[in-house]
Amino acid sequence: MARSAMTRWTTSLSEARPVPYWLDDPGRPHPESALTGAETCDLLVVGGGYSGLWTALIAKERDPQRDVVLLEGREVGWAASGRNGGFCAASLTHGLANGLTRWPDEIHKLQELGARNLDEIEKAVARHLLDCDFERTGEIDVATETYQAWELRDWYEETVRRGLAEGTEFLDAEAVREQVDSPTFVAGLHDRRGVAMVHPAKLAWGLKRACLRLGVRVYEHTAALTLKPYGAGMAVHTPYGRVRARRVALGTNIFPNLVRRVRSYTVPVYDYALMTEPLSADGLASIGWKNRQGLGDSANQFHYFRLSADNRILWGGYDAIYPYGGRVRAEYDDRPESYAKLAGHFFSCFPQLEGVRFTHAWGGAIDTCSRFSAFFGTAHRGKVAYAAGYTGLGVGATRFGAEVMLDLLAGERTERTELEMVRKKPLPFPPEPFAWTGIALTKWSLARADAHGGRRNLWLKTMDRLGLGFDS
Repeated sequence: MARSAMTRWTTSLSEARPVPYWLDDPGRPHPESALTGAETCDLLVVGGGYSGLWTALIAKERDPQRDVVLLEGREVGWAASGRNGGFCAASLTHGLANGLTRWPDEIHKLQELGARNLDEIEKAVARHLLDCDFERTGEIDVATETYQAWELRDWYEETVRRGLAEGTEFLDAEAVREQVDSPTFVAGLHDRRGVAMVHPAKLAWGLKRACLRLGVRVYEHTAALTLKPYGAGMAVHTPYGRVRARRVALGTNIFPNLVRRVRSYTVPVYDYALMTEPLSADGLASIGWKNRQGLGDSANQFHYFRLSADNRILWGGYDAIYPYGGRVRAEYDDRPESYAKLAGHFFSCFPQLEGVRFTHAWGGAIDTCSRFSAFFGTAHRGKVAYAAGYTGLGVGATRFGAEVMLDLLAGERTERTELEMVRKKPLPFPPEPFAWTGIALTKWSLARADAHGGRRNLWLKTMDRLGLGFDS
C-alpha cells in the first residue's frame, strides 16, 4: 500500500482507546459481591456470559421455586459476551451453509428452532425490559468480487430449490448499493428477519438484572476452581468458599472447562474490531445506510460491520489469530497491526468517509470447535451439563444452548435433545504442535483462495471432505 494511504489510515487510529466500546459505559452496573463461605442450591450455573445468564434465567422461568446460584470469575459480560459485534442471529449452526453440510436431514428443523429461538429472545427483551438497543434489522451478506457474486446467486438458487430461502432475497449490484453504498459491493444476499442488532454488553447486564429480580443469587469475582461429586450432587470450590448443588450447568466456553475431557474440543481465536466516532448526518447520507442492517462480506477472511444506536460504525473481523498452545491471555486483546489493517480495509470499503476517526479498538477470544457451531454434553452421571464452541455466533445461539443444558439436566427427551447436532460431538483438536500447524496452514490457504478467485487448494479440499477447517 502507498505510504500516504497508510499514514491517513493510521492517523484515524490516533485517538482510539484500546478498550471495548460496549464496555466503556458510565452506566455499567456495579458487580455483585464475591462468594464467601458455603452455599447450597438446586442448580449452580458457572459463567456469567450469555450462556450462563440465559441458563439461570430460563431455569427460574421454568420453575420459579428452583434455587439457582450463578458464579462469574470476573464481572458479568466482561469477555466475549460484552466485546462482540452484537449480531444476534437465528442460525444455530453458524450459518445455513454449515448446517446444511453437516446435518442435511435436520436442517429444516434446525432452521425452525433457530427462528423460534430468535423470536423468544425478542419476547424476553420486551418481557424483562432489557435495555439493549434490540433492532430486528436483518443482515446482508455482500459480495466484493465477481466470483463471490456468482457464488451468492448459486447459493440463493440452491436454497430456493431446497425450500430454505424464506425471508431472503438476492440483490444485484444496483440493489445492494441502494441499501448501503460502497464502491466495492457487487451483489448481496439479504436476510430480512433472521438477524437482530443488539448492544451486547447491555444485553448481558440486562439479563443479569432479570436474573436477580427472579431470585437468582449472582456472585461475581468468584472463580470456580474445582468440580467434584459430593453426596447425591456436586461441589464446586471457589477462592473463598464452596457451593453444593444438585445439578451444575457449565457456560464457560473459551475458558478451561471444569470437565477436563471437554477441553480438547475447543481452541481460542482472537478477533479484533474498531468503532468509529458518531457519523454526521452528511456522513451517514453519503453511504445511504437507511435500514441499519448488519453487513458481512463473503470472503473467507471476512469483515462484519453494523451501526450502533448513535450511528457509529463497528468494523471487525478479517484477522483471526490463534495463539500457540491455545492460551487465553489479556495481552492478546490488543493488536495494533490488526487495527491498522482493519482501518485500511474500512476506508477501501467506504472512501466517502475519509477523515472519520476511530474512538475504540479492541480484541478478545472466542471459542471455536471443528464444526464451527455449539456442541453439548453431560458428565458425572447426568448431574453436570455443558455447552461450548459457538464460534462467534453465540449472541443468539446461547439461549438455545441454555435450553439444551436444562433439558439434559432434567433427563428429558425433547425436540432439542433428539437432534443429531445435540447428540454427537465434533472431532477434538490435536495436541501441539499439530493444532497450530494445521490452523496456520488452513489460514494461509484461505487467504490464497481469497486472492485467487475463491479457488481452494488441496489442503482446503481435504479439510472440506473431512468436515474440518478454520472459519475466520
